[in-house]
Amino acid sequence: GGLVRAVDRLMRHADRRRVLGARANADTAGDARRAARFGAEGVGLCRTEHMFLGERRRLVERLVLAGREQEREEVLAELLPLQRADFTELLAAMDGRPVTVRLLDPPLHEFLPDLTELSVRVALSGNGNGNGSGSDSEAGGRGEGGDGRDGRLLRAVRRLHEQNPMLGLRGVRLGLVVPGLFAMQVRAVAEAAADRRAAGGDPRPEIMVPLVAAVRELEIVREEAERVVADVAAHRGPVPTVPVGTMIELPRAALTAGEIAGAADFFSFGTNDLTQTVWGFSRDDVEGSFFAGYLERGVFPASPFETIDAAGVGTLVRTAARTGRATSPDLGLGVCGEHGGDPASVRFFHEAGLDHVSCSPFRVPVARLEAGRAAVGGR
Repeated sequence: GGLVRAVDRLMRHADRRRVLGARANADTAGDARRAARFGAEGVGLCRTEHMFLGERRRLVERLVLAGREQEREEVLAELLPLQRADFTELLAAMDGRPVTVRLLDPPLHEFLPDLTELSVRVALSGNGNGNGSGSDSEAGGRGEGGDGRDGRLLRAVRRLHEQNPMLGLRGVRLGLVVPGLFAMQVRAVAEAAADRRAAGGDPRPEIMVPLVAAVRELEIVREEAERVVADVAAHRGPVPTVPVGTMIELPRAALTAGEIAGAADFFSFGTNDLTQTVWGFSRDDVEGSFFAGYLERGVFPASPFETIDAAGVGTLVRTAARTGRATSPDLGLGVCGEHGGDPASVRFFHEAGLDHVSCSPFRVPVARLEAGRAAVGGR
């Protein structure tokens, strides 16, 4: 009773005083509804890669294996209504609030079978020891050179294999290399928004392009996105304005933010990847190997993946915010890394002049409270 009321009063006071918005990372309508209950003012990051898992993984396999343009277009046409339904639900759950949809970011091989597992499967099939069907066409053909599905998948997995996938064919690079992929996602967003508006809703989608390092990358995607949105508006009905922005998660993007801002409606700092690329860390490799020693010896006072590295990563954030706004004074500025829910980092983002942070739904109350404390000078 009394404690709950006291917390409620504190949160209301923080909300009145804070200038930094609090959005949530949400990939489903369920996530969005949960975030709204925690006081989120929108979705700052919807990771569309999570929409390609489960049964839809087979469609991604077909997309990778597509040898002709017609095959690729057929797969994208099958994905379109699935994506549209995803976005329709998400926009409905966050009606009247912004929903930032990040276009596909991970490399395609993450949606394919494991190389070792697939190699064994194809080898067994080639030796006649597979599932006993003896069918080369389904099981994968003879060894690595099989003409069946598994054989072709194995060749695709080998072709797409990268030594360092985080710095390989992903993000905007994937969108430029695989024709129609980003256009399909933008069309799904625009059609979902048109349908929600026709149903009396107030959809507010935003398109976010990942891993941009050069302004021309963003310009190409933006030009295509604008054509797609205009086409949807002409054939399906009115579409609300769809801002197009980019993640700033590479040092080059931060250093050339003044140029990139000319093609962006907003920046969202992807501080997880920005921390990796600034420090030269592979997070999956270093946290369990030497971070404990670095913390003990005072190389850094806290893990830079938990609290923003103000001197390094933070300098790039400040630089990009300043030069971006110099080019485009109305440029939106947000954060969608895990730092968005860390108290010390939230205070840093407030001082850097950002508009909002985005974090997991459960950390939204922390972000709201710390943003309020930052606004009144609390420490």
